[in-house]
Amino acid sequence: MAPNGFSKKKIGYLSEPSKKDTETILRIQIFLDGKMFGPGKIDGRMGQFTRKAVAHYNFGYDLKYDNYYKVINESNATIEELFTTYAIKEEDLNFVGEVSFEPSEQAEIDYLYYRSILEFSAERFHSDEKYLTKINPEIDWGKVTEGTVIKVPNVTPFRIEDVKKDKSFQRERKLSKRLVIVDTTQKLVAIWGKKKILAMFPITPGQEKFIHRGDWVIQNMITTPTFRWDQSMLETGKRSNEAHLLPPGPNSPIGIFWAGLNKGGIGLHGTSSPHTIGRSRSAGCVRLANWDVVRLSDLVRPGAKVEMR
Repeated sequence: MAPNGFSKKKIGYLSEPSKKDTETILRIQIFLDGKMFGPGKIDGRMGQFTRKAVAHYNFGYDLKYDNYYKVINESNATIEELFTTYAIKEEDLNFVGEVSFEPSEQAEIDYLYYRSILEFSAERFHSDEKYLTKINPEIDWGKVTEGTVIKVPNVTPFRIEDVKKDKSFQRERKLSKRLVIVDTTQKLVAIWGKKKILAMFPITPGQEKFIHRGDWVIQNMITTPTFRWDQSMLETGKRSNEAHLLPPGPNSPIGIFWAGLNKGGIGLHGTSSPHTIGRSRSAGCVRLANWDVVRLSDLVRPGAKVEMR
Protein backbone atom coordinates (compact mmCIF):
# COMPACT_ATOMS: atom_id res chain seq x y z
CA MET A 1 0.00 0.00 0.00
CA ALA A 2 2.89 2.32 0.71
CA PRO A 3 5.23 3.74 -1.92
CA ASN A 4 7.96 1.42 -0.66
CA GLY A 5 5.95 -1.70 -1.45
CA PHE A 6 4.20 -2.17 1.88
CA SER A 7 1.19 -3.82 0.26
CA LYS A 8 3.33 -6.64 -1.07
CA LYS A 9 4.61 -7.72 2.32
CA LYS A 10 2.96 -10.58 4.14
CA ILE A 11 0.82 -9.58 7.09
CA GLY A 12 0.68 -11.96 10.01
CA TYR A 13 -2.40 -12.20 12.22
CA LEU A 14 -1.22 -14.48 15.05
CA SER A 15 -1.77 -11.82 17.71
CA GLU A 16 -5.31 -10.90 16.77
CA PRO A 17 -8.17 -11.33 19.26
CA SER A 18 -10.17 -14.53 19.26
CA LYS A 19 -13.23 -14.36 17.04
CA LYS A 20 -15.27 -15.01 20.18
CA ASP A 21 -13.95 -11.81 21.74
CA THR A 22 -16.43 -9.65 19.85
CA GLU A 23 -16.19 -6.79 22.35
CA THR A 24 -12.46 -6.32 21.75
CA ILE A 25 -12.92 -6.57 17.99
CA LEU A 26 -15.80 -4.09 18.04
CA ARG A 27 -13.77 -1.66 20.15
CA ILE A 28 -10.86 -1.92 17.70
CA GLN A 29 -13.21 -1.29 14.77
CA ILE A 30 -14.78 1.78 16.36
CA PHE A 31 -11.37 3.16 17.34
CA LEU A 32 -9.82 2.68 13.89
CA ASP A 33 -12.88 4.05 12.13
CA GLY A 34 -12.50 7.22 14.17
CA LYS A 35 -8.82 7.40 13.20
CA MET A 36 -9.72 7.14 9.49
CA PHE A 37 -8.33 3.64 9.10
CA GLY A 38 -11.53 2.08 7.87
CA PRO A 39 -12.20 -1.48 9.09
CA GLY A 40 -15.15 -1.87 6.74
CA LYS A 41 -18.58 -2.30 8.25
CA ILE A 42 -18.74 -2.23 12.04
CA ASP A 43 -19.92 -5.67 13.16
CA GLY A 44 -17.59 -7.11 15.83
CA ARG A 45 -16.09 -9.61 13.38
CA MET A 46 -12.40 -9.85 12.52
CA GLY A 47 -12.67 -9.63 8.74
CA GLN A 48 -9.99 -8.87 6.19
CA PHE A 49 -10.48 -5.11 6.34
CA THR A 50 -10.24 -4.94 10.12
CA ARG A 51 -6.95 -6.84 9.89
CA LYS A 52 -5.68 -4.55 7.16
CA ALA A 53 -6.76 -1.46 9.08
CA VAL A 54 -4.72 -2.62 12.07
CA ALA A 55 -1.74 -3.37 9.83
CA HIS A 56 -1.79 0.05 8.17
CA TYR A 57 -2.33 1.85 11.46
CA ASN A 58 0.68 0.01 12.87
CA PHE A 59 2.72 0.87 9.78
CA GLY A 60 2.30 4.54 10.62
CA TYR A 61 4.00 3.87 13.96
CA ASP A 62 6.74 1.58 12.63
CA LEU A 63 5.20 -1.43 14.38
CA LYS A 64 4.87 -4.98 13.16
CA TYR A 65 1.75 -5.43 11.10
CA ASP A 66 0.32 -8.12 13.40
CA ASN A 67 1.06 -6.30 16.67
CA TYR A 68 -2.31 -5.70 18.34
CA TYR A 69 -0.84 -4.40 21.60
CA LYS A 70 -0.97 -0.70 20.72
CA VAL A 71 -4.37 -0.71 19.03
CA ILE A 72 -6.00 -2.70 21.84
CA ASN A 73 -4.50 -0.47 24.55
CA GLU A 74 -5.48 2.71 22.73
CA SER A 75 -8.97 1.52 21.89
CA ASN A 76 -9.52 0.47 25.54
CA ALA A 77 -8.40 3.90 26.70
CA THR A 78 -10.44 5.79 24.11
CA ILE A 79 -13.67 3.88 23.57
CA GLU A 80 -15.58 3.62 26.86
CA GLU A 81 -18.93 2.55 25.45
CA LEU A 82 -19.31 0.17 22.52
CA PHE A 83 -22.92 1.10 21.88
CA THR A 84 -25.13 4.13 22.16
CA THR A 85 -28.76 4.80 21.37
CA TYR A 86 -30.36 6.87 18.66
CA ALA A 87 -33.92 8.15 18.48
CA ILE A 88 -35.32 8.26 14.96
CA LYS A 89 -36.21 11.84 14.00
CA GLU A 90 -38.95 13.11 11.75
CA GLU A 91 -36.37 14.56 9.35
CA ASP A 92 -34.68 11.16 9.07
CA LEU A 93 -37.82 9.80 7.46
CA ASN A 94 -37.51 12.43 4.73
CA PHE A 95 -34.54 10.49 3.38
CA VAL A 96 -36.56 7.28 3.06
CA GLY A 97 -38.78 6.55 0.09
CA GLU A 98 -39.74 4.13 -2.62
CA VAL A 99 -36.98 3.57 -5.17
CA SER A 100 -37.18 1.16 -8.07
CA PHE A 101 -34.24 -1.07 -8.92
CA GLU A 102 -34.71 -0.28 -12.62
CA PRO A 103 -32.53 2.59 -13.94
CA SER A 104 -35.24 3.66 -16.39
CA GLU A 105 -37.64 4.17 -13.48
CA GLN A 106 -35.00 5.70 -11.23
CA ALA A 107 -34.44 8.37 -13.88
CA GLU A 108 -38.06 9.46 -13.48
CA ILE A 109 -37.75 10.54 -9.83
CA ASP A 110 -35.84 13.44 -8.28
CA TYR A 111 -33.91 11.64 -5.53
CA LEU A 112 -32.61 8.13 -4.89
CA TYR A 113 -33.76 7.70 -1.30
CA TYR A 114 -32.89 5.02 1.23
CA ARG A 115 -35.41 2.25 0.72
CA SER A 116 -35.99 1.75 4.45
CA ILE A 117 -35.23 3.31 7.81
CA LEU A 118 -33.12 0.22 8.50
CA GLU A 119 -30.94 0.98 5.48
CA PHE A 120 -30.70 4.62 6.60
CA SER A 121 -29.69 3.62 10.14
CA ALA A 122 -27.14 1.04 9.03
CA GLU A 123 -25.29 3.50 6.82
CA ARG A 124 -25.53 6.26 9.40
CA PHE A 125 -23.70 4.10 11.92
CA HIS A 126 -21.19 2.50 9.54
CA SER A 127 -22.74 -0.92 9.85
CA ASP A 128 -25.06 -3.17 7.87
CA GLU A 129 -28.68 -4.14 8.14
CA LYS A 130 -28.02 -7.65 9.44
CA TYR A 131 -25.94 -6.37 12.34
CA LEU A 132 -28.44 -3.71 13.39
CA THR A 133 -31.19 -6.33 13.28
CA LYS A 134 -29.06 -8.61 15.45
CA ILE A 135 -28.40 -6.04 18.18
CA ASN A 136 -32.02 -4.81 18.09
CA PRO A 137 -33.97 -8.07 18.27
CA GLU A 138 -37.05 -6.33 19.73
CA ILE A 139 -37.37 -3.80 16.90
CA ASP A 140 -39.91 -4.36 14.12
CA TRP A 141 -38.15 -2.32 11.45
CA GLY A 142 -41.23 -2.17 9.30
CA LYS A 143 -42.99 -0.25 12.06
CA VAL A 144 -40.25 2.17 13.09
CA THR A 145 -41.56 5.71 13.49
CA GLU A 146 -40.37 9.06 14.80
CA GLY A 147 -39.14 8.60 18.36
CA THR A 148 -38.24 4.91 18.05
CA VAL A 149 -35.01 4.34 19.97
CA ILE A 150 -32.47 1.95 18.47
CA LYS A 151 -29.16 0.55 19.69
CA VAL A 152 -26.20 1.42 17.44
CA PRO A 153 -22.39 1.17 17.39
CA ASN A 154 -20.76 4.15 19.10
CA VAL A 155 -19.22 5.70 15.99
CA THR A 156 -19.35 9.25 14.71
CA PRO A 157 -22.48 9.04 12.56
CA PHE A 158 -22.59 9.71 8.85
CA ARG A 159 -25.05 12.60 8.69
CA ILE A 160 -26.44 12.68 5.19
CA GLU A 161 -28.36 15.84 6.06
CA ASP A 162 -25.01 17.64 6.37
CA VAL A 163 -23.95 16.71 2.83
CA LYS A 164 -24.52 19.93 0.90
CA LYS A 165 -26.08 19.76 -2.53
CA ASP A 166 -23.72 20.10 -5.49
CA LYS A 167 -20.82 21.35 -3.40
CA SER A 168 -17.56 21.41 -5.31
CA PHE A 169 -14.11 21.50 -3.74
CA GLN A 170 -11.23 23.60 -4.98
CA ARG A 171 -7.49 23.12 -4.68
CA GLU A 172 -5.97 23.66 -1.27
CA ARG A 173 -2.26 24.25 -0.73
CA LYS A 174 -1.68 21.37 1.69
CA LEU A 175 -4.34 18.86 0.68
CA SER A 176 -3.64 19.14 -3.06
CA LYS A 177 -0.07 17.99 -2.49
CA ARG A 178 -1.05 14.69 -0.91
CA LEU A 179 -0.82 11.30 -2.55
CA VAL A 180 -3.64 8.81 -3.04
CA ILE A 181 -2.65 5.18 -3.58
CA VAL A 182 -5.30 2.84 -4.93
CA ASP A 183 -4.25 -0.78 -4.41
CA THR A 184 -6.60 -2.82 -6.59
CA THR A 185 -5.15 -6.11 -5.33
CA GLN A 186 -5.50 -5.38 -1.62
CA LYS A 187 -8.74 -3.47 -2.34
CA LEU A 188 -7.69 -0.43 -0.36
CA VAL A 189 -7.15 3.27 -0.89
CA ALA A 190 -4.55 5.03 1.25
CA ILE A 191 -3.88 8.74 1.71
CA TRP A 192 -0.30 9.86 2.19
CA GLY A 193 1.20 13.18 3.28
CA LYS A 194 4.87 13.97 3.88
CA LYS A 195 5.88 10.28 3.72
CA LYS A 196 3.33 9.32 6.38
CA ILE A 197 0.15 7.32 5.94
CA LEU A 198 -2.82 9.40 7.09
CA ALA A 199 -5.86 7.30 6.27
CA MET A 200 -6.96 4.05 4.68
CA PHE A 201 -10.34 2.87 3.45
CA PRO A 202 -11.66 -0.36 1.89
CA ILE A 203 -12.70 -0.18 -1.76
CA THR A 204 -14.22 -2.13 -4.58
CA PRO A 205 -11.94 -1.65 -7.61
CA GLY A 206 -13.05 -1.81 -11.20
CA GLN A 207 -13.20 -5.01 -13.18
CA GLU A 208 -9.71 -6.13 -14.14
CA LYS A 209 -10.25 -5.38 -17.83
CA PHE A 210 -11.31 -1.81 -17.00
CA ILE A 211 -8.69 -0.90 -14.37
CA HIS A 212 -6.65 2.10 -15.51
CA ARG A 213 -3.38 1.53 -13.69
CA GLY A 214 -0.91 4.36 -13.72
CA ASP A 215 -0.46 7.88 -12.39
CA TRP A 216 -3.42 10.24 -12.40
CA VAL A 217 -4.57 13.46 -10.77
CA ILE A 218 -7.81 14.33 -9.01
CA GLN A 219 -9.45 16.82 -11.34
CA ASN A 220 -12.72 17.61 -9.58
CA MET A 221 -14.68 16.77 -6.44
CA ILE A 222 -18.41 17.23 -5.90
CA THR A 223 -21.16 16.12 -3.55
CA THR A 224 -24.57 14.71 -4.62
CA PRO A 225 -23.51 13.86 -8.18
CA THR A 226 -25.92 12.72 -10.89
CA PHE A 227 -24.99 9.57 -12.80
CA ARG A 228 -25.25 8.64 -16.47
CA TRP A 229 -26.27 4.97 -16.37
CA ASP A 230 -25.22 3.27 -19.58
CA GLN A 231 -25.45 -0.52 -19.81
CA SER A 232 -22.92 -0.63 -22.65
CA MET A 233 -20.43 1.45 -20.68
CA LEU A 234 -20.79 -0.83 -17.67
CA GLU A 235 -20.34 -4.02 -19.68
CA THR A 236 -17.87 -3.04 -22.40
CA GLY A 237 -16.38 0.29 -21.33
CA LYS A 238 -17.86 1.98 -24.42
CA ARG A 239 -20.55 4.66 -24.32
CA SER A 240 -23.79 4.15 -26.18
CA ASN A 241 -26.71 6.40 -27.08
CA GLU A 242 -29.02 4.51 -24.75
CA ALA A 243 -28.52 5.83 -21.24
CA HIS A 244 -30.46 7.11 -18.25
CA LEU A 245 -29.52 10.16 -16.19
CA LEU A 246 -30.03 9.15 -12.58
CA PRO A 247 -30.69 11.73 -9.85
CA PRO A 248 -28.52 12.07 -6.73
CA GLY A 249 -29.08 10.29 -3.45
CA PRO A 250 -27.64 7.58 -1.19
CA ASN A 251 -28.96 4.87 -3.51
CA SER A 252 -27.19 6.30 -6.53
CA PRO A 253 -24.69 3.82 -8.01
CA ILE A 254 -22.01 6.43 -7.30
CA GLY A 255 -23.30 7.37 -3.87
CA ILE A 256 -23.17 10.89 -2.51
CA PHE A 257 -19.65 11.96 -3.54
CA TRP A 258 -17.52 11.96 -6.69
CA ALA A 259 -13.78 12.60 -7.08
CA GLY A 260 -13.06 12.56 -10.79
CA LEU A 261 -9.62 11.80 -12.24
CA ASN A 262 -8.00 13.22 -15.36
CA LYS A 263 -9.16 10.08 -17.13
CA GLY A 264 -12.60 10.52 -18.62
CA GLY A 265 -15.38 8.87 -16.62
CA ILE A 266 -13.07 7.43 -13.96
CA GLY A 267 -13.16 8.46 -10.32
CA LEU A 268 -13.41 7.58 -6.66
CA HIS A 269 -17.01 7.61 -5.48
CA GLY A 270 -19.58 6.28 -3.06
CA THR A 271 -21.96 3.38 -3.49
CA SER A 272 -25.54 2.28 -2.99
CA SER A 273 -24.34 -1.09 -1.62
CA PRO A 274 -21.75 -0.61 1.17
CA HIS A 275 -22.11 -4.26 2.21
CA THR A 276 -20.50 -5.31 -1.10
CA ILE A 277 -17.31 -3.26 -0.68
CA GLY A 278 -14.36 -5.51 -1.43
CA ARG A 279 -16.49 -8.36 -2.74
CA SER A 280 -17.97 -7.21 -6.03
CA ARG A 281 -16.49 -5.27 -8.88
CA SER A 282 -17.52 -2.00 -10.48
CA ALA A 283 -17.15 -1.17 -14.16
CA GLY A 284 -14.00 0.89 -13.89
CA CYS A 285 -14.12 3.30 -10.98
CA VAL A 286 -13.20 2.93 -7.32
CA ARG A 287 -16.09 2.56 -4.87
CA LEU A 288 -16.06 3.39 -1.16
CA ALA A 289 -18.81 3.26 1.43
CA ASN A 290 -20.61 6.61 1.60
CA TRP A 291 -19.46 7.11 5.20
CA ASP A 292 -15.85 6.78 4.04
CA VAL A 293 -15.95 8.59 0.70
CA VAL A 294 -17.49 11.70 2.25
CA ARG A 295 -14.31 12.11 4.31
CA LEU A 296 -12.07 12.43 1.25
CA SER A 297 -12.61 16.18 1.03
CA ASP A 298 -10.99 16.56 4.47
CA LEU A 299 -7.95 14.61 3.31
CA VAL A 300 -7.27 15.54 -0.32
CA ARG A 301 -8.34 18.09 -2.89
CA PRO A 302 -8.14 18.49 -6.68
CA GLY A 303 -4.53 18.43 -7.78
CA ALA A 304 -3.62 15.50 -5.53
CA LYS A 305 -1.79 12.71 -7.32
CA VAL A 306 -3.36 9.27 -7.60
CA GLU A 307 -1.38 6.08 -8.14
CA MET A 308 -3.59 3.27 -9.43
CA ARG A 309 -1.81 -0.01 -8.79
